[in-house]
Amino acid sequence: MKFLLSITLFFFIPYANSTPWENLSTGQLEQVLEQKFVAGNYSSKGADSCLICHKKNNKVMAIFDGKHGDMSHSNSPMAGLQCESCHGPIGNHNKGGKEPMITFGRDSKLSAPTQNTVCLGCHQNTAKAGWHNSLHNLEEIACASCHQVHAAKDPILDKQQVNQTCTSCHTREKADMSKRSSHPLKWDQMTCIDCHAPHGSSNESALKKATVNDTCYSCHAEKRGPFLWEHAPVTENCSTCHNPHGSVNESLVKQRVPQLCQQCHADDGHASRVVSQPSTNAFGAGMGCLNCHSQIHGSNHPAGSNFAR
Repeated sequence: MKFLLSITLFFFIPYANSTPWENLSTGQLEQVLEQKFVAGNYSSKGADSCLICHKKNNKVMAIFDGKHGDMSHSNSPMAGLQCESCHGPIGNHNKGGKEPMITFGRDSKLSAPTQNTVCLGCHQNTAKAGWHNSLHNLEEIACASCHQVHAAKDPILDKQQVNQTCTSCHTREKADMSKRSSHPLKWDQMTCIDCHAPHGSSNESALKKATVNDTCYSCHAEKRGPFLWEHAPVTENCSTCHNPHGSVNESLVKQRVPQLCQQCHADDGHASRVVSQPSTNAFGAGMGCLNCHSQIHGSNHPAGSNFAR
């Protein structure tokens, strides 16, 4: 695999043999790795050269339990340059430990874009076409922040692990998921990737569907219409009234009625009127505005212009 670092302005500098590579800055480390790739000094023994030192590390050896370590699969790194497919040419790394290798994850000194170039060398397909323009990429999130290669099965591919992984960063959404009204995300009956494309998309908020409404309609088809009488905020954007991740109010609405309705209907003749007798206050009791306007998502009744029928 070819390391895809840009070397347009690359200058060949001698190795800093007097400085342990662990103490190199990110920029210095990437320069040294670039030199190693230019030299292309790969091991003739493949993984055997690495396992002389690393075979006692259970995490390292776990690579052979998964697809990336399957030598029989032609697309597997282990069927090609083996460990060096991802970690780069060994060079003199095994001769005194002065030369670095490519490392991944949060403990790596390499920047996320540098780490990701290795993964993207193989993982380029339609599902990941939006990655380069995605918020995750622009925020420099490394593939290894979510994915584990040295494992029998990448945990993030397990439906029960998806939400836990996403909410480790998206803490506000995690809080919303635990509110009294929410989608069944905290029970893993739904996952974040049911609606969102984590590798990016050309749609708002990395949605899989073209719009927010199309996403909602994939489950809530009865709200799609078309209706004879349509309610403008319903057809424009469901999130005008609803918080899809959860709310303290019923039905995921952002505010309780009548306050929710008054954001638009502040002066409609009765929305702001306070009735002193509780028994006659149909507007403020029970379902508020919905006591009368029960078909708020749209009505097909000839006399349903006020969404009451």
